[in-house]
Amino acid sequence: MLAAAAVPSGALAQSGAADKAAQSSVAAEIRAGVSGKLKDFYSPRGFWPLWVEKDRIGPQADALLALIEDSEADGLNPRDYDARDLKRLIDVADTEGSPKALARADLALSRAFAALVGDMRRPARGVKMRYIDQEAEPKPPSPADIVRAASLAPSLTDYIQTAGWMSPLYMRLRSARAHYLDTWGGLPAVQIPEGVKLRPGGKTPEITLLRHRLGLSDGVAYDKALAAKVKAFQTDHGLKPDGVAGAMTIAALNDGPDRYDRLLALNLERARVLPGPWTRHVVVDAASARLWYYSKGALDGTMKVVAGTKETQTPLMAGMIRYATLNPYWNIPSDLVERKVAPKILSGASLKSLHYEALSDWSANPAPLAQSAIDWQAVAAGQSEVRVRQLPGGTNAMGRIKFMFPNDLGIYLHDTPQRDLFAKEDRHYSNGCVRLEDAQRLGRWFFGKTPTTDSDAPEQHEPLPQPVPVFLTYLTAVPTAQGVQFLPDVYGRDGE
Repeated sequence: MLAAAAVPSGALAQSGAADKAAQSSVAAEIRAGVSGKLKDFYSPRGFWPLWVEKDRIGPQADALLALIEDSEADGLNPRDYDARDLKRLIDVADTEGSPKALARADLALSRAFAALVGDMRRPARGVKMRYIDQEAEPKPPSPADIVRAASLAPSLTDYIQTAGWMSPLYMRLRSARAHYLDTWGGLPAVQIPEGVKLRPGGKTPEITLLRHRLGLSDGVAYDKALAAKVKAFQTDHGLKPDGVAGAMTIAALNDGPDRYDRLLALNLERARVLPGPWTRHVVVDAASARLWYYSKGALDGTMKVVAGTKETQTPLMAGMIRYATLNPYWNIPSDLVERKVAPKILSGASLKSLHYEALSDWSANPAPLAQSAIDWQAVAAGQSEVRVRQLPGGTNAMGRIKFMFPNDLGIYLHDTPQRDLFAKEDRHYSNGCVRLEDAQRLGRWFFGKTPTTDSDAPEQHEPLPQPVPVFLTYLTAVPTAQGVQFLPDVYGRDGE
């Protein structure tokens, strides 16, 4: 700062003018050399270079080269992006400093960048995600769109280093996979006998095998070092970190790192279809029962959710949240009417006391049905169906608000009066919908203010200022501050 202040303002102005003139010369060379789809990017910006700073190729190029060299982590081949030729063009541009050499390097870097981003964003075949709105479905971006998005980032170098076009969940999993393989991938493939339980303080022959399996020095003692290593292994593999090598821990050790690397690769592909943080969107992970929401390149917030049970799973799907419904009804699923509601009525309860009402059909304007007009014995026996809904209010299963992305599965995000479930580690209790820990906070993010109503009238619909994509995914390997944690495959999808 002091050195800059000592330079006369006139000299600074001359330097700035010289830089601008040099950039203009590079722009003229880019105009002469650009072709294909990249012309759609350079032309609107007057062919101004993207990678040139003060007659040299900027540090953003180094970030791109580093990402190319590490692209095997994305299932790609670094040689497809010809990093050697890029380095040669950069060296020539920096050595000569001529507009023509700088323009060649700038165009080559943009081409390589567009190709790399396009390949990183391309979903793998077999990834199961149902798109109920075309707006939510990822489409192959053009090279011009890819480079244009990068040019709008506050820092191109940071954008490349963080791979800002990819979901932060993907990038954290990507790093976690490398950490996992460094930590657990190179250890001896020793099988430990099943049916034993190894504890701190013990001294048995199996402990020698356990020490060897975890890369510790030979011995028969279950000492503090071994207990710490077992706890670390348990933490990373979704097991209770008690330092005791019981049946589940030994089974995980015997599975070996290849199984867990396959799970990491599978979960990376699930995360690959998620948008980058510059797209305003919501992600719900049914496996960990957690929600994240992003905009403007950053994570805006996260919260716990309650997801579907093993029998009533939250699906893999993506759509557009278009409106909120305040003071909602809850249309009780027919199987719950059969198993829960009908027995209560037969035991003497009334629809009114339960805060329910019965309706003639599933249309938008059904007629109310008197309780006495329904054969509840037949309903309880599964021989007849009747539509029953819970009236709005503090005990309504939907809470005060629900967020709708219209779909034929009846899945949405909603408030809930059952606050105790959020204290549980395993939060798979819903009928497939997503119960929110803090629906009001998410509502403020959607609307820029707290959604409110002027009356107690039921089912008041409020359109979002702008529809927001929501992605319901299933990540059984999640990044943590220490690396990665494997979660139980509650829905049995990892073997599909």
